[in-house]
Amino acid sequence: MSASLETTRGATIRVADLVKRFRSGDETIVGVDRVTLDVPAGATVAVTGPSGSGKSTLLHLIGAIERADAGRIEVDEVAVTGLSGRRLADYRRGTGFVFQRFHLLPALSALDNVLAPLLPFRPRPDDVDRARTLLSEVGLAGRERAMPGQLSGGQQQRVAIARALVGRPRLLLADEPTGNLDSATGAGIIDLLWRLRDEHGMTLLMATHEASLADRCDRTVEIHDGRIV
Repeated sequence: MSASLETTRGATIRVADLVKRFRSGDETIVGVDRVTLDVPAGATVAVTGPSGSGKSTLLHLIGAIERADAGRIEVDEVAVTGLSGRRLADYRRGTGFVFQRFHLLPALSALDNVLAPLLPFRPRPDDVDRARTLLSEVGLAGRERAMPGQLSGGQQQRVAIARALVGRPRLLLADEPTGNLDSATGAGIIDLLWRLRDEHGMTLLMATHEASLADRCDRTVEIHDGRIV
């Protein structure tokens, strides 16, 4: 492992009585319903359940992509639900997120996509070196200038994983990371995530509907209708 990609200790997560509601016309839909969850540092936890059960919403709340209506989220004893302004932006920037649909910027190269979370700040030379090293770690050495349209689905997800790691996160949130990939490519992505988790010392929280993937995790949390069952 490169010295520039130092190992860290994973983050602890504490969620208490978390609630998130959505409006759909005149109807109120409860996405997350009084969820309480503790995840120790360095653990790998699968969040499972049927489509629409609240898996993605829970990850989005922990990652501060969405705001909770009630309850509390603490990551390393920092009250995420109370953050705003610069502190909220810093938290989001320091949390790795891997999405099902990759969400690469089509007009940017693989290298620039990895560096994207560091914007609007001008990336430093060591940031660029780290991005290149991460692309090498995910098996894309020599493809730094490739555009997303020139990469396969599996390669695009590898770029997305490198992007998630560029901010040296202690917490990596993965939302159905193999959902848009064939089984063989998906298995390779999971092996890669597990290796990088060990090398970088992260806590990994993953939403998945795949039982074989959940079986590899330290713990499985099942959600139905927004509640842990």
